[in-house]
Amino acid sequence: MNEQAPEPFEPVDEDWGTALAVVAHPDDMEYGGAAAVARWTGQGKKVVYVMVTSGEAGIDSMGPEECGPLREAEQIASAAVVGVDTVEFLGHPDGVLEYGLPLRRDIARAVRRHRPDIVITSNFRETYGGTMLNQADHVAVGRATLDAVRDAGNRWVFRELAEEGYEPWNGVRQVWAAASPEARHAVDTTDTFDLGVASLREHKAYLAGLGGPMADPREFLEGFGRGAGSRLGVRFAVPFEVFPLR
Repeated sequence: MNEQAPEPFEPVDEDWGTALAVVAHPDDMEYGGAAAVARWTGQGKKVVYVMVTSGEAGIDSMGPEECGPLREAEQIASAAVVGVDTVEFLGHPDGVLEYGLPLRRDIARAVRRHRPDIVITSNFRETYGGTMLNQADHVAVGRATLDAVRDAGNRWVFRELAEEGYEPWNGVRQVWAAASPEARHAVDTTDTFDLGVASLREHKAYLAGLGGPMADPREFLEGFGRGAGSRLGVRFAVPFEVFPLR
């Protein structure tokens, strides 16, 4: 029996001006999302990156005290390749993130500070489809981001944020989770694919310590992008699970 072909993706809404990307680690945006960011900054849109951790537990051969600053520097260089000049690090501990009020509050503060139209995060489902398990930090950050976007618009949640000068922001129209197995939308990244590869290559120390198929930026991103592209009718694409807020 032939397997049923997956449904085609719908294009994401690109009628917006500012996006905030909130992910757990340096490199999370680059494993798929950076080529989309390059497309949007090329259109004149503003994209800001917020890293919840500094990825200090990500290289086995390097202690966290050395690794964290190095990975921050690599992330800043990586973001610049795709036109992102603002990268913030929230300083939560890598590898042991917990969904909860402190995480929601810090993300809500970032949303109020930057006042985006769109908020982007990474896949927070249990897997990437099939049996490939997701990482606990991704799950915690993605779920916290969904809630923090709503927290950011409620004056009576995290009242201390208003006391700090961050007024509520109800302007987020959608939250997008990149590379979700539940994705039904995608963006064409054919013209910016090479920028996505170059952006991932800036994570030199991380890739050197990683090994395996994910350590080859072009090979990994070609496989990732072609699969999504076939469902959008283009060469390369990035898939997103879209959560409308209004």
